[in-house]
Amino acid sequence: MRGRELRFPPQGLAAVSEWLPGRGCRGRRGSWADGAADPPEPGRGIPARCSTVPGTELAFKSAEKIVLEQFGFPLTGTETRRYTNHALSYDQAKRVPRWVLEHISKDKIVGDADRKHCKFKPDPSVPSTFSALNEDYVGSGWSRGHMAPAGNNKFSSKAMAETFYLSNIVPQNFDNNSGYWNRIEMYCRELTERFEDVWIVSGPLTLPHTRSDGKKTVSYQVIGEDNVAVPSHLYKVILARRSPESTEPLALGAFVVPNTAIGFQSQLTEFQVSLQDLEKMSGLVFFPRLDRTSNIRNICSVDTCKLLGFQEFTLYLSTRKIDGARSVARLEKVLETLKSSGVEPDDYFLSRYGKKLEELKAKEQADTQLGKLS
Repeated sequence: MRGRELRFPPQGLAAVSEWLPGRGCRGRRGSWADGAADPPEPGRGIPARCSTVPGTELAFKSAEKIVLEQFGFPLTGTETRRYTNHALSYDQAKRVPRWVLEHISKDKIVGDADRKHCKFKPDPSVPSTFSALNEDYVGSGWSRGHMAPAGNNKFSSKAMAETFYLSNIVPQNFDNNSGYWNRIEMYCRELTERFEDVWIVSGPLTLPHTRSDGKKTVSYQVIGEDNVAVPSHLYKVILARRSPESTEPLALGAFVVPNTAIGFQSQLTEFQVSLQDLEKMSGLVFFPRLDRTSNIRNICSVDTCKLLGFQEFTLYLSTRKIDGARSVARLEKVLETLKSSGVEPDDYFLSRYGKKLEELKAKEQADTQLGKLS
């Protein structure tokens, strides 16, 4: 037999097999030695009258273990998958991550990496049998929602590209993805202005709901040919440290938000839960090496937990659209849309707008001259 060597008593395997579950003792004169009619009581092991060889029971247990493991145990896939700036555990049945852990700092959220060069794609480390596909999301009514956002990885093109693996994606409400969840992600990046290290764990939840008859049930939609599970909620756990040398307590917060559109009137603190409650919901233990007996502060007491309001957020989105404008007409539309929302452009917006306008006019003029020459 391959694998671990099993040493039997000098009398050989026959002595071990004197007692076999479901068969009893192999005595010389019948099914049960000395005419015993019943097998031993559960947990009592081999009957003394059967186990005549010292060490027989131990040897049998070793043999039983080898037989049990002969063809291996069922596999759930790689427990932890590591990437440049995030790690995750992937649920092969639901085709979404269980959790995604990332670390951000002031240096990581700035750089030349640009999401326009990134594409959503299956994770090459996930077997194709268990992977979601882009086609699963097309026409589903759900967006591809990052758990580790691209914007947290501007320091590295590789790190940013890896966040577009579908192992980091869940079906997310469009408005939630571009709105409330986006604002939470922006708050996390803002924390790096006050904390040197910020660790974030994000993931999906499928929570029970109470029916009209009072019974609790868990049900969820699946999308695409691969039956990608749509979560009812999303969670985010934030752990922040002032600096490695700081003696100030760590700051921690756990939040659970519904996978639906959420308006600007809702404050982040409305969705805060205790870490213990989130662990019960998710079946996960977060930051297992964290000393919970030490003085850990509520992040919403140490910091603001304040998300961008309507005007700030609208101005932020409009400023980002400036870079994406490819014509003077498209650029002017950005300014028109901003003003129609009731938000006045600030100096930073106007500066970016003016620079882009000059750039596009120069390009259009050059294209016109080139057309005349040809």
